[in-house]
Amino acid sequence: MAFAAGFILFYLFYLLRVARIANSLKTPFATVFIKLGIRTIYFALFIVAILGPSFGGGRKEVKSIGKDIMICVDLSKSMDAFDIQPTRLEKIKFEMKKIVEAFNSDRIGVIIFGAEAFMQCPLTFDQNALNLFIETMNTALVPSSGTDFAPPLRMGLKKLQEEETKSGRAKSKIIILISDGEDFGEETNEIVRDIEDENIKLFTLGVGTENGGNIYSANGLKKDREGNVVITRLNSSSLRSLANKTNGQYFEINESKNDVSRLINTISRIEGELRDARFVDITANKYYYFLAAAALLLLLDILIPVKTMRI
Repeated sequence: MAFAAGFILFYLFYLLRVARIANSLKTPFATVFIKLGIRTIYFALFIVAILGPSFGGGRKEVKSIGKDIMICVDLSKSMDAFDIQPTRLEKIKFEMKKIVEAFNSDRIGVIIFGAEAFMQCPLTFDQNALNLFIETMNTALVPSSGTDFAPPLRMGLKKLQEEETKSGRAKSKIIILISDGEDFGEETNEIVRDIEDENIKLFTLGVGTENGGNIYSANGLKKDREGNVVITRLNSSSLRSLANKTNGQYFEINESKNDVSRLINTISRIEGELRDARFVDITANKYYYFLAAAALLLLLDILIPVKTMRI
């Protein structure tokens, strides 16, 4: 604003000076006002071009396509084992944030479980909320009486069924079960059959090592009733079996490999379902019309001289 005011002030001074010189020489100076008009117009055209005027265009169909992904996370005490550094759970929390980022256009929900299951975060597009819930996960959030896969799988199945979309194509509904594989439940196979009947993909992610790891407690390393140090080991066979029964796939995180990238790539290849379609008005940026007109007037300004005396 100050620059524009200064420019106008100096230009008025220039006009007065040209007019004074022309009057003293008794010569016409109307040309200078013609140039003033031309310069005002192309200066305004340059401003309009910079603003990027948009007009014209038409209507375009915009489709929203995505998947519903329910992540079930084991928060039993065995997830505090440190055979995976810093602990199994901390490693999983880090990798879950990668999954959330990879599927930012899909709805993701989080279920936490031990012997019981709890909805940590319903299906949502909100990545910030998901990351906040992931960051607050710890093994104290669920009862410490063992691990049962049936409750989280039942809850995940129910929530996905409740969230049926218009297309209703179950192939875009996914459950990811993350655990060290120690399942003490008795109804898991029944729930897996229901998941299979719904044609929902169940992917399992095992975390831990076959050699196992210890768990820290308030009194040092956790011990059993006989005073022996507890060693918790990855049970990959149960997780593989669950994935195979639903045409899913098993992935693993251990001391030497991390299959999270493979998990992300596998899920990415699953076709998403059409959530909704709508038409929106579109316009095109036509700045070049104004820029071309301003350039022509600038050239005309250069070609028109200002004469205040004749020889």
